Amino acid sequence: MKFNTILNILLVGLVAYYLYSNFYTGGYEKLDQASAYEQLQSDNSIQLVDVREPSEFSTGYIAGAQLIPLGTIETDFEATIPDKDAKIFVYCRSGNRSAQAAKKLVDLGYTNVFDIGGILDWEYGTVNS
Repeated sequence: MKFNTILNILLVGLVAYYLYSNFYTGGYEKLDQASAYEQLQSDNSIQLVDVREPSEFSTGYIAGAQLIPLGTIETDFEATIPDKDAKIFVYCRSGNRSAQAAKKLVDLGYTNVFDIGGILDWEYGTVNS
C-alpha cells in the first residue's frame, strides 16, 4: 500500500472515532448548560434530576433539582417520574454519572432525556441545604 493510502485510512478512522466518541450518546442528547439554564427559566415542566449521592447533594444543588442517585435509577426513577415522555435534564458532579444516568433512562424507555453535564461547571448559582 502506498503511504498516502495508509495516511488517508488513518485520517478517516480518527475522524470517525472522534465523531463517535463525542456525538454518539445512545439515544439521549447532550445539552450545553447555557441552553439548559434558559429552558429551566421558561419551562416549569422540565424534570431536573441530580444523580449524585445524598452527601454530595447536601453540599449544594441546582434549584429545583430532585435527587435520584445513579445507583438507584433502575429501582426508583419510574416511581418518581412515571411519565416516559417527560423532558428530563440530568446532571452530576463532573458529567460522567449524568451520561451514565441518561443512558440508563433511555434503556428504561424515557424518550426526552438531556445530559447537562456537571455542577462543577454550572455558572448560574446553587442552593445549599
